[in-house]
Amino acid sequence: MELGSAVRAVRSNRVLVGHETIPAVVLIRDEKIHQILSDFSEDVGCEVLDVGNSVVMPGVVDCHVHVNEPGRTSWEGFWTATRAAAAGGVTTIVDMPLNSIPPTTTLANFHEKLREATGKCFVDTAFWGGVIPGNQLELQPMIQAGVAGFKCFLIHSGVDEFPHVSDCDLRTAMEQLQGTGSVLLFHAEMDVKEANGESGDRSHYSTFLRSRPDVMEVEAIRLVAQLCLQYRVRCHIVHLSSAEPLKLTEEARRAGAPLTVETTHHYLSLYAENIPAGATQFKCCPPIRGSTNREQLWSALKQGQVDMVVSDHSPCTPDLKKLDSGDFTQAWGGISSLQFGLPLFWTSASNRGFQLPDAVRLLCQKPAQLCSLHNRKGALAPGYDADLVIWDPEREFEIHEANIHHKNKLTPYLGLTLRGAVRATVLRGRLVYRDGLFCPEPLGQQLLIPQRMTQAQL
Repeated sequence: MELGSAVRAVRSNRVLVGHETIPAVVLIRDEKIHQILSDFSEDVGCEVLDVGNSVVMPGVVDCHVHVNEPGRTSWEGFWTATRAAAAGGVTTIVDMPLNSIPPTTTLANFHEKLREATGKCFVDTAFWGGVIPGNQLELQPMIQAGVAGFKCFLIHSGVDEFPHVSDCDLRTAMEQLQGTGSVLLFHAEMDVKEANGESGDRSHYSTFLRSRPDVMEVEAIRLVAQLCLQYRVRCHIVHLSSAEPLKLTEEARRAGAPLTVETTHHYLSLYAENIPAGATQFKCCPPIRGSTNREQLWSALKQGQVDMVVSDHSPCTPDLKKLDSGDFTQAWGGISSLQFGLPLFWTSASNRGFQLPDAVRLLCQKPAQLCSLHNRKGALAPGYDADLVIWDPEREFEIHEANIHHKNKLTPYLGLTLRGAVRATVLRGRLVYRDGLFCPEPLGQQLLIPQRMTQAQL
């Protein structure tokens, strides 16, 4: 079957349907899943893509990706980011409002981003808007234009064109979002007195880690929980790195707050004690914390206290990582992992008692719910988009530069052996990736989210 061709049926001994893995044939019609047949002997009347014992499950939905186009295409771009996504079984990404120039903080800037993305996406792409000081009157027009929601920072964002918000800015924005059903995402760190600054050897990771203590997340999430309960606007904590604030999020949710939480593959896969001196490819904000904290995050995932796992793919050019000096305090904070989210998750999760349905819930279903795509993405069921990842959970492979499809190859995962190799990716019934090769033309669509007039809790 040629790349780019329409797939009308997929047969596997392991199709993930609901909470079961069964032998089945997935029938596809008009870009949607038409039917799932458990009877192999039935003649389906069309060519069948038989993948043997490979697992067939919904395509991954990664709702935290920094594509950086327009303006910083030397860091990444829609063409390379979405090819990497396809290679990793990701069929939907949601692009963050920064670090593009201009950021997606006005209706005009959103339209510019849509123009830039046109004809460059190998997977389906939705878009977050941004909340910054003074742009509150842009929020509802951007909702009407189709953004999935909005992101804000409670601390310096790392780029001057996306300033962080004050308490007053937040309240003004949340008043605009009340009743829209939209969602406000928070980079939840705040400056606090307890932070120790960046004194010490700057090539030692511990120096950087001391400058971003857990209390920065705790105090930020305390504020978010209060505002969420007060305004009853959907709120979401992005890239939670510390397990300490989870008692606050659980308390708020028990009180009725429409609050969700994500963590990332790097917080679940890496830990501070194992980061070498000068290895600035490990720097991100909030920081990778210790091994005990990592296990607490895994426990929180198992207990449902953390709702989803995403990449927070945030690449840059190698020079910005300051590898020559190894100075963690000056290096860009961001980790590239969009292509490897599924195997990163499975390599660790499968050793901790997680099952394939957990992967679907955490990597597909819950991210689709967050960005209001749950009626078409994130599930293997009739009527849903025929987005499929075909992969071998038991097969191991090593990450090396030759098999990385991000624009910049620097990542803390170079040389790592992972379990769970993606064989093929099907996007709305079209074969867009198979065994290292891509569809010659990008077939992804821009996903504009219909306006939600009611406030649905996840």
